[in-house]
Amino acid sequence: MNKMLFIIIATIVTIFCVNMVWGLSNTMLETPNYKVIKQSGSYEVRKYEPMIIARTLVRSEYKKATSTGFRRIANYIFGGNEKNLEIAMTAPVLSNSPVDVDSEYEISFVMPSSFKKETLPEPNSSNVEIMGRSLDLVACISFGGWATKSRVKNYHEKLNNWIEKEGLTMYGKFMVAQYNSPWVLPPFRHNEIMVRVKK
Repeated sequence: MNKMLFIIIATIVTIFCVNMVWGLSNTMLETPNYKVIKQSGSYEVRKYEPMIIARTLVRSEYKKATSTGFRRIANYIFGGNEKNLEIAMTAPVLSNSPVDVDSEYEISFVMPSSFKKETLPEPNSSNVEIMGRSLDLVACISFGGWATKSRVKNYHEKLNNWIEKEGLTMYGKFMVAQYNSPWVLPPFRHNEIMVRVKK
């Protein structure tokens, strides 16, 4: 009995430590450059610098679309391109919010800032596209745990209400930003709901 209890505790501790390492490794990934314009609790208004993204469009429901999109672009950065070049992983993985999508999701990775559009290799897959993206002014809310459809809807609504209270004007679609690998447990996860705004 004591041996079994020891094994259970050791397993839990191991899982906990592995997830701490995964969580720490995600904080070391390159993220897009931005300046915080305003902060209020878990809400922020940021001004982003222009970036280069690799994106794919997937016609499916939210969970399957994000999974399929992730695999497509991961394949590109892990060597599925004309130069067989491995490109460093960045964070976050961006997708549309399921609240304002009918059937087609855009999933994208931000490319490392060391690349320009013309220096990135062409994808082997016609489903992946390299393009410039300018988010400019963005309002966002941060939250932990899994970015499930129901939780995304909840935080989407919270952000929408905060933006209205702040007197900002939204434009474009809401986005979900997930900063962690799929294997990181909920207590160590970081997500955001984002949308472009105008003052």
